[in-house]
Amino acid sequence: MRVAVFFILVWGLHHLLAAQPVMTAEEIVRKTDANMRGNTMQAEMVIKTIRPTWTREMGVKTWMKGNEYAMILITSPAKDKGVAFLKRKKEVWNWVPTLERSIKLPPSMMSQSWMGTDFTNDDLVKESSVVEDYTHSFAGDTVIRGVECHIIRMVPKPEAAVVWGALKMYIDKKNFVEMHMKFYDEDGTLINIMNSLEIKPMGGRMIPTRVEMIPMDKKNQKTEIVYSYLLFDKSIDDAFFTLQQMKNLR
Repeated sequence: MRVAVFFILVWGLHHLLAAQPVMTAEEIVRKTDANMRGNTMQAEMVIKTIRPTWTREMGVKTWMKGNEYAMILITSPAKDKGVAFLKRKKEVWNWVPTLERSIKLPPSMMSQSWMGTDFTNDDLVKESSVVEDYTHSFAGDTVIRGVECHIIRMVPKPEAAVVWGALKMYIDKKNFVEMHMKFYDEDGTLINIMNSLEIKPMGGRMIPTRVEMIPMDKKNQKTEIVYSYLLFDKSIDDAFFTLQQMKNLR
C-alpha cells in the first residue's frame, strides 16, 4: 500500500512539474529587464571612473519611464554639475549649462564613451532595448558567484540600430537578476564585460547595487556605478521628459 501511495505521489509531482510553463529566452530577458526598470525608476548613484593613475567620481540622478523616456542629471563635481541627458522615444539630447545649449545626439554617437567612462551613451541613456532590438536564444547554463544562471545570447534584429554586434547575458534563474554581461562587436570580438555585484534589497526588489564595466583591451581600467537610492513605480508624467525640463533640473 505504501509503495502504491509513493508511486501516486511521484506521478502527481511529475505531472504538476510538467504542467509548469517553460519560459522562453525572450521572456526571461523581458522579466529581468522589467525587474530592474519597473514601470518607472528614480535613482541616485555615484559613477566612479578608475584609471591606472587617477580616479574620478560623479554624482548622478536618473529618472526612467518604460523604454521610451529617460533623464540623467550630473550633480557633482562642480565643473560638470547641471549637465543633463534626455531620451524621448528615439531622440537623445544633451544639455551643457556652460554653453547654454542643447545638442541632439545622432545615432552614430551612441557607441561613444559617456562622460569619459567605460559606459557608452547607449548603455546609460538606453536608446536601444535588450528586449525589443534583439533576438534571444539559450546558450547554456553556468554558476556565477554561487548563483545558477541562464546564459542567453542576443543578436540584433536586422532593422535595429544598436551599438553591439552580439550580447551574452547571464541571468539568475531564481531572482531574474542580471549577474554578468558580455559585449561583442560585429566581428565577434569581446569588447567589454559587465559584472553585477552586491545584490541585495533596494527599492523593494533584489537588485545589484554595484555594477562595474571593464574594457578588455585596457589594463587596470574600469567604471563602477554604485546605487545609493532607488524608487520604483512612482508615477512620472510624460511631460517631465522635455527639453525645457532638462534645462531646469536641479
